[in-house]
Amino acid sequence: MSFHWYALHVKPHKEPSVHQLLCSKGVEAYYPVLKVTPVNPRARKERPFFPGYMFVKVNLIETGADTLRWTEGTYGLVQFGGEPTSVPDSLIGELKEQLRKYEASMAPDKSDFSRGDHVRIVNGLFEGYDAIFDTHISGKDRVQVLLAYLNAQPKKVLLDPSEITKAKRRF
Repeated sequence: MSFHWYALHVKPHKEPSVHQLLCSKGVEAYYPVLKVTPVNPRARKERPFFPGYMFVKVNLIETGADTLRWTEGTYGLVQFGGEPTSVPDSLIGELKEQLRKYEASMAPDKSDFSRGDHVRIVNGLFEGYDAIFDTHISGKDRVQVLLAYLNAQPKKVLLDPSEITKAKRRF
């Protein structure tokens, strides 16, 4: 049995449902996604790395290219010269490794801030203000800072960790 990776062309915004459908049929599928922090909290938290495409590992002699072509939500396998073209295993492995490294580098490190640290707000509604770091909010990807605005009395404000950075100087 000769299993190879192939690129599967998927209809717009159907990647998650096609991935779930293929996995339920026992087909090994790889749908690379990036975790994002959208401006709108109700927006999707994951975005496809290759919009409209995913990878499937199949034996085309057993499965047949037409099976994947007629799977709901797909256009079929990517072809060159009328023949489905395989993707090297090493490329899929390298892609998985690079995405893992990227996500690890983008994950906020909770050890970056300690209570009492002076921080600057670099994004969002309070961009440009200085604040004092208070705490990490458990169970959420949020931090709490003490921000003095309008009047001198500091108020507790919840922010995304990506919205703050350590201040260069004390204020």
